[in-house]
Amino acid sequence: MKITCFGEVLWDIFPEHKKIGGAPLNVALRLKSIGVDSSIITKIGNDDLGNDIKAYVEDRELPTHTFQVDKKYKTGEVLVTLDHENTATYEISGPVAWDFIEYSEKISNEVQQSDAIIYGSLASRHEVSRNTLLKLLDSARFKILDINLRPPHYNATLLLELMQKADFIKLNDEELEEICTHFDIAKNVLEDQVKAISEYTDTNQICITKGRKGATLFYNNTFYYNLGYEVKVVDTVGAGDSFLATLISELLSGRNSQDALDYACVIGAMVAGSEGANPTFTQEEVTKFIEDQ
Repeated sequence: MKITCFGEVLWDIFPEHKKIGGAPLNVALRLKSIGVDSSIITKIGNDDLGNDIKAYVEDRELPTHTFQVDKKYKTGEVLVTLDHENTATYEISGPVAWDFIEYSEKISNEVQQSDAIIYGSLASRHEVSRNTLLKLLDSARFKILDINLRPPHYNATLLLELMQKADFIKLNDEELEEICTHFDIAKNVLEDQVKAISEYTDTNQICITKGRKGATLFYNNTFYYNLGYEVKVVDTVGAGDSFLATLISELLSGRNSQDALDYACVIGAMVAGSEGANPTFTQEEVTKFIEDQ
């Protein structure tokens, strides 16, 4: 299995430290850590922050042949603020290097040789990266949209286009409410909201994450549920990304949908209980976490 991610790489700037992140990179790194052949199409600045990201990625044996370097715009940074429950909010700088990912035969071939492409809404905020993504999606085998609503970096028209191109859509419960508002979906029950989005976008694979309350998966017209796992939250950065990477790898491997959802929720919870977006776990640690629930 080979999966390509598209979009932002950046530095998450916390009050007392900084961490390398960006949802597409977090997903690609988690995929790599669980044995999936993965890569990321992105762009960094010609600066120390970009060089450090590339070195970090190479150290984790994720390929960087699809990295582009921008000589004008700097590597992205995001100011992260944690509330009293350690839930993160983000202030995203721009324009930055990942806003200007350019189409090329190299990245087109990468997508065509992959079983799936995972893309988000944030990386489409600028027309250059957006046009590149849309062109890549035309030749992709399976398209997975990870909705990341970061105001003011999106609009209803863009969201609809990205959703209609997707075969699989992942979003959280707050984003679900916002999308229902954007598209005048007057439903109060989550299942009815998901079915309406499914009909609206012609997508019958949708996953809603609900933080500590787990997740709901609508997969080929059937609903699956996980009620979440108990964990002391350190920070939520990257938890949804690891959840998505795990869920997609399990589903594309042919695993039972309920088992895939349960395992993805385990990994998401473990990331939320750890510092930073890309903690690593041994199989023994995962097994112990499950046994302790």
